Amino acid sequence: MSTETINKEILRGGQFLVKETPCEDIFTPEDFSEEQKMMKESVKEFVDREIWPHKERFEAKDYKLTEEVMRKAGELGLLGIAVPEKYDGLGMGFVTTMLVCDYISGATGSIATAFGAHTGIGTMPITLYGTEEQRQKYVPKLATGEWFGAYCLTEPGAGSDANSGKTKAVLSDDGKYYSLSGQKMWISNAGFCDVMIVFARIEDDKNITGFIVENDPENGISMGEEEKKLGIHSSSTRQVFFNETKVPVENMLAGRGEGFKIAMNALNVGRIKLAAACLDAQRRVIWKATEYANDRVQFKTPIAKFGAIKSKLAEMATNVFVGESASYRAAKNIEDRISIRESQGNSHQEAELKGVEEYAIECSILKVAVSEDIQNCSDEGIQIFGGMGFSADTPMEAAWRDARISRIYEGTNEINRMLAVGMLVKKAMKGHVDLLNPAQEVAKELMGIPSFDTPDFSETLSEEKAMVAKLKKVFLMVAGSAVQKFGPDLEQHQQLLLASADILIEIYMAESAILRAEKTSKNNGANAEYQVAMAKLYLYHAVDIVTQKAKEGIVSFAEGDEQKMMLVGLKRFTKYQNMPNVVALRNKIAEKVTAENTYPF
Repeated sequence: MSTETINKEILRGGQFLVKETPCEDIFTPEDFSEEQKMMKESVKEFVDREIWPHKERFEAKDYKLTEEVMRKAGELGLLGIAVPEKYDGLGMGFVTTMLVCDYISGATGSIATAFGAHTGIGTMPITLYGTEEQRQKYVPKLATGEWFGAYCLTEPGAGSDANSGKTKAVLSDDGKYYSLSGQKMWISNAGFCDVMIVFARIEDDKNITGFIVENDPENGISMGEEEKKLGIHSSSTRQVFFNETKVPVENMLAGRGEGFKIAMNALNVGRIKLAAACLDAQRRVIWKATEYANDRVQFKTPIAKFGAIKSKLAEMATNVFVGESASYRAAKNIEDRISIRESQGNSHQEAELKGVEEYAIECSILKVAVSEDIQNCSDEGIQIFGGMGFSADTPMEAAWRDARISRIYEGTNEINRMLAVGMLVKKAMKGHVDLLNPAQEVAKELMGIPSFDTPDFSETLSEEKAMVAKLKKVFLMVAGSAVQKFGPDLEQHQQLLLASADILIEIYMAESAILRAEKTSKNNGANAEYQVAMAKLYLYHAVDIVTQKAKEGIVSFAEGDEQKMMLVGLKRFTKYQNMPNVVALRNKIAEKVTAENTYPF
């Protein structure tokens, strides 16, 4: 564990809501090591050589090309970034694994999906939950791309309710193998996988069990045709049928009934990696949209000069800046937590499991926020291209279709919103995050007389940091009152949970951007003034969203004087002293983007 890790306070998952984070304590893309910068350039070069020039083939459902690219990625070691060296991986830290996932995923959603399914949910369950014998047998082949992995969880009747699967596992009379029978659907990499993580139920167990299953058609395994999908056209997606497929008992993953735990923890990793996978996709949309806007002349003027286009480019760039800030902040928190656990004697596997699980709230937040940003970014990309954007001859149409799946897999965004708030409340009940005392302080503040002192906001982003602190009070006011009113029945009030989640998401994303911009400013880093502009622009929108969602929540459960008091408090907690000039901020950001002809931050 590094001295840096020892010397700074590592907040537990969810504690960002109730504790202040010094900007010096967060990790940002500006902090990439030389090794990480070299890795980023290596991945970008691979993508620009092997993927980007062949976009038409990916759109034409060239599944073989996906397999070939994946094999080449394996030869370069890119499939084994997160795998320990003893299993033929590179054993890189969590931040580096995020970085590789980020930059390999931007050119096409087909490779993004194949890569994520293989390295994440296809390989990591064995790496983290497998016995030493299982790891030695399977992980080296998966790390090098000799074999490819798939993950069989979803069934026709078991989607978001993953533990309700009906696939059965029956132990043989001699106790040597299980016979698996059932149907799985939406299985990524199914068409070329060699090994699958399959979840099935033994007898009437409450929870499902995981198995490592080799793909052998002569062992009762058959596939449906490739699914016809809106996007990710060259991502192999098939149904998989098991008909008394024999699986040796030694291929059970972890223990009996532990499959649901494996599935949930695999999804935590998948969620933050999905956020990373949506970042370079945004950068590439911005790059092509900016090129087009600079080249396209209307009314004798490049459309990049028009305010309407400047607004779009500025918002697109701001969202990817914020997504980067939050994703790498959380990734470094996870990496540090893994280091701490390893220093305390945990195995690498246990340390990584617990490290990611600690930040499951942040993983869900990121999954929602960044997957929605790529959808909005690609949509605006089409709009900038105008009629040409609707044509499959330009990259925007495919980017928009590929983006759509991101809001569905790794748990729908609705599920992840409710999970984020639900997990936070559970952490509070366990004493891991103190929400009660801060919520009580906010309640007292609402009853008291507001201060009329004018605060000193002379330092860079000081008002923005103060505003984030007030937005946290909004969440504590709304969620605290809701928990007090509904108790354990809160989970039945889904629309209230969704509104609370949106407040939580905006707080984390806005704070991450502000802290990154503040850190860059203090270090006199490149682009500091633009980072400050983007942090301010994002916060301006966040305040509006928080105001709207808090009103929606308050009026859903509070009445009379209580409602009036909370609405007055909401107005107090969302009031700027100095409202930013949003048009000027957008123009500043857009002019930098168009001058560089790409996303330059």
